Amino acid sequence: MRKMVLVIAVLALAGCGEGKGVDAQASKPAVVSAPTAASGPQWDLEVRGVTPQAVSDLSGWLIEHSFVSNVVMENGKARILMGPYSSKAETEAKQAEVAAALKRAKKQNIEVLVLERPAVQ
Repeated sequence: MRKMVLVIAVLALAGCGEGKGVDAQASKPAVVSAPTAASGPQWDLEVRGVTPQAVSDLSGWLIEHSFVSNVVMENGKARILMGPYSSKAETEAKQAEVAAALKRAKKQNIEVLVLERPAVQ
């Protein structure tokens, strides 16, 4: 029975890319947007627990509640960042939204901090 399910899954996945050639994918131009120092400062939100808790638990909760976040390793510590945002006002609005969701979920001892991203040189 397991072999039958495996064969069906492989056949279904094999047909997923049908009609798409490698040349068709390579001909699309890649759009790359790199932040520049001329565009002004950018802002991030850092979400962290006051008491130590698993980063995966907090980032998983953010994903479940439709908040896009990134886990970044810095000096051996994991940090959960949201952003970048182009203005401080936009960042503070998102901070209020996340804080309200945390309060509704009765999540305690979690800070949402606004951080200015260092300028790229």
